[in-house]
Amino acid sequence: MTEFITKRVNNVRNDVLSGITVALALVPEAVAFAFVAGVDPLVGLYAAFMVGLITSIFGGRPGMISGATGALAVVMVSLVSEGNAMGSPDESLGLYYLFLTVILMGVLQVLAGLFKLGKFVRLIPHPVMMGFVNGLAIVIFLSQLGMFKTIDGTDKVWLEGVSLWYMVGLVGLTMLIMWGLPKIKATKKLPEALIAIIVVSGIVIFSNLDVATVGSFIRDGGGEGLKGSFPVPVFDTFSKIPMNMDTFWFIFPYAGILAAIGLIESLMTLNLIDDLTETRGNSNRECVAQGGANIITGLFGGMGGCAMIGQSIINIKGGGRGRLSGLTAAVFLLIFILFGSSYIEQVPIAALVGVMFMVVIGTFAWSSFRIMNKIPKSDVFVLILVSSLTVIFDLAFAVIAGVIVSALVFAWENARKIRARKRIKDDGTKVYEIWGPLFFGSIATFNEKFDVKNDPESVEIDFVEARVSDHSAIEAIFALVEKYQAEGKNIKLKHLSKDCKILLYKASPIFVGIIEEGIDDPRYHLAANPEDFPKPLAEYKF
Repeated sequence: MTEFITKRVNNVRNDVLSGITVALALVPEAVAFAFVAGVDPLVGLYAAFMVGLITSIFGGRPGMISGATGALAVVMVSLVSEGNAMGSPDESLGLYYLFLTVILMGVLQVLAGLFKLGKFVRLIPHPVMMGFVNGLAIVIFLSQLGMFKTIDGTDKVWLEGVSLWYMVGLVGLTMLIMWGLPKIKATKKLPEALIAIIVVSGIVIFSNLDVATVGSFIRDGGGEGLKGSFPVPVFDTFSKIPMNMDTFWFIFPYAGILAAIGLIESLMTLNLIDDLTETRGNSNRECVAQGGANIITGLFGGMGGCAMIGQSIINIKGGGRGRLSGLTAAVFLLIFILFGSSYIEQVPIAALVGVMFMVVIGTFAWSSFRIMNKIPKSDVFVLILVSSLTVIFDLAFAVIAGVIVSALVFAWENARKIRARKRIKDDGTKVYEIWGPLFFGSIATFNEKFDVKNDPESVEIDFVEARVSDHSAIEAIFALVEKYQAEGKNIKLKHLSKDCKILLYKASPIFVGIIEEGIDDPRYHLAANPEDFPKPLAEYKF
């Protein structure tokens, strides 16, 4: 009992410390994604708080962190822009269209969970998963490069001189602390990311270094600071926007895309965390939780969100395993917004960039380089394709493209596996023994195996080693039987599955008498010497 309690207490400590670290990392990310979407920083921060809070409590994957993400923000840009164009500049209708879209997005995600569509994430092949991880790591890395720029008038330019060296040095120090701290035996249980942020922040504050901080980052982006209030319902959404079919058809495509991106990123992150923790989450429950969180977020003036792979890995690496870690991150984020804004604004951007760079290193599947020459070329192509499309377009497009290509490759490979072994019985009957899957892709090869005109008067087609998979296969069998009958030849079909026989009987009455029933085939029986089993078979355990 003492050991159990001690373990639980240690988990609580790890969850809380890891949650605080994640909360610190969430601030600049949420602000940056809000700027990307063209909305106020508080819209991103509120989304990070509400989505993170609700999914941490009700989600299907304890330890996974959700919030405002770049994958969603890039889609929201055109939505906000088009929405603003529908009214006068001072109305900011784009923001209200965004809130309404996020609500509809949440409804679609809840429906996906209720209809148990989350299970289809299992159909995503491993090369697609590796491509997703690699592509997302590259996207995270590229997003951090923007932190190496500064405002010069109206343009953003790369840092130069002392400013650049300060930035590089502090980023490098953060990464060094995170890399070295776990190697010191006495500090293995300390959250290296949080310690690195505190140390680098202390150096900057006490040395009075002139570097970019969270506060300057917000002000450079056009914000007035981090200070905010507790989120309240935005009832203006329903009064400022006409609630009619025109509005619905305007927001529905965006809601559909956002729902798909959010679910794909969340479910694939869930799978990744499952692998890291050697546990299993509930994908359908996560869909419902993500949808519910986005509905609430849209009602309370947030930009919506989904699972965040970078912050989730920070949490897991920091020891956060339970729901308390996500709950702590959300609560501390709100505390930062309400009470600790002046302190958080002093955290140097370099420290947070260093943390994210370590996330990139930990996220990227470096083993993909090692296995390139050991896996099929088609898998290599899919891996590179998904990685590239994730960077060029977005996650949903990349994953869907990867799954389609993988499915086509699978279909093509299986289409070539259909075989027909031919033999002649003593009575002159020609037997075709079919091997392999019979489906839409293998129909052409299947038809090439038969010589209808030159075959003898009696023909048997044995499907004992074949699997009739779809309607195309049934149509092919039907057409083949018609060809033999048109030539006046006798044809029999053997060992068809029960489902296939039912469908063929429904298709045409000609199959009555052609399909052989009740076949007693010795291949289906156990061949054994009775002397080897002196006791009754029921007494043996097989």
